[in-house]
Order: sequence, then C-alpha cells, then structure tokens
Amino acid sequence: MKLIPLPAFSDNYIWLLHDQSHALVVDPGDAQPVLAALQKFNLQLQAILVTHHHPDHTGGVAALRQATGALVFGPEREAMPEPLTRLSDGARVQCLGLNLEVIEVPGHTSGHIAYYAEVPDQAPILFSGDTLFSGGCGRLFEGTPAQMLTSLKRLSALPDNTRICCAHEYTLSNLKFACAVEPDNDALKAYLASVQGLRAAKQPSLPSSLVLERQINPFLRTQRAAVVQAAQAIDASANDEVSVLAALRQWKNQFQ
Repeated sequence: MKLIPLPAFSDNYIWLLHDQSHALVVDPGDAQPVLAALQKFNLQLQAILVTHHHPDHTGGVAALRQATGALVFGPEREAMPEPLTRLSDGARVQCLGLNLEVIEVPGHTSGHIAYYAEVPDQAPILFSGDTLFSGGCGRLFEGTPAQMLTSLKRLSALPDNTRICCAHEYTLSNLKFACAVEPDNDALKAYLASVQGLRAAKQPSLPSSLVLERQINPFLRTQRAAVVQAAQAIDASANDEVSVLAALRQWKNQFQ
C-alpha cells in the first residue's frame, strides 16, 4: 500500500492511498493534482473521503466524482457536495481491502471526522484533517476547547506507530510555537532540526507518528507541568486541561 501526500494550494496536502491499481483520496480541495496522479500511476479512484466542510477540503469533490465515478464519504452533520454517504462515529468504510473507522473529532468544525485504518504489514494510518497537526491542532472555528480536548485525547489513544496524515504543511510554524511553550524539550528540538532539513530540501514533513506527537505536541501534553506553567503565563486561570488548551490555542492564534 503506497501513501502519497499531493501538494495543493499554498500548504494543503491531499492524501492519496493506493494498491498499485485502485486508490482513495482524502480531502481533495482541488481535483487537478489528484487527476494528474491517477494518470501518472495508472490508478482507478474508488473513494473520496472528506473530513469536514471547508472549501480547501471539498472543492475538487464534484469534479473527481464526475471524472472517475468514485464514491464520496463525509461527515454526517456538515454541508457536503451531494451525493455522498454520510458517516457518524464508529462507522466503517471498506476500500482497498481496508476497514477505515470513522472517529468524530469536533473542535475545528462542529462535525469534523477522522479516518483510522490498520494496514497489513504497515503502520496504521490516521487521516486527521484539520484536527491534529504535527506539533499542533486546528483553530477552533466552530467547536469549543472542551470538544477539541476530547477529540485530541481520542486520537492520542490510538497505537503508538499510527501515521498522522494531516491536511496542511504547518509543521515548522507549529514547532516554533511548541518551542516557545516547552523550550527545554529535547525531543522537540531534535524534531525541529529534522523538519527544517526536510523543508529545506522541499520534502514534506508528513506523515508524523503518534508516539512522536505525544512527546512534542503541546496540545497533546496539557497535563505536563511545563505546558501548564506556560499556559498560566498567558492566562493565570488556566488550571485544568480545558483551560490550558484554550490558553494555548489563543496564544497560538496570535503567535508569530
């Protein structure tokens, strides 16, 4: 099974997963990179998976459906390009011989979902959309800090070797913020150096791994003393995990 991040727009990734003959794609905001890859690798598109309703994730769905006849899957409670199969928590999508589990992860949007799959002879895959990024999490456009915390905890409970396939190349900016939160985190400093090398070589920083994210991502570390102390420097009332996450997210929104 081959996993490919297809660059789109300024910093999006459309994830393409294929078995040498058939493929699925996740969050195709633009149809053209997908159509080009299908032609290049001589693939038939079976399924289009969508995590949430934002146009940079859905803009290419209609064109891809028309061009390939692929089935479309998306969240139950968000505006989506019809027709599609709507999915709620615990639903399964069968594609490429995989059994993709739907995990509801509200926060970035109210009905955001993620897709998790175990892959034979490979590490599991999580298509996390704009919920969990490498080194960060999505902005809270529609959900609450409590929802995002619950969503991140659900994702953090997946197996250590899960590959984190998020939808944006935000890693460098996220890690610079994470270093402001935890300047003494040696794993974080080493990862930042690694990502700087990848990006200098024009290589994607993704996928990440869940075991790494637990070591370096402040939004998965809201119980750590250093993270709590940093959040309280921004908001003195940040005395539980929800308020710590809220303080971190507000700080990140303004961070440069």
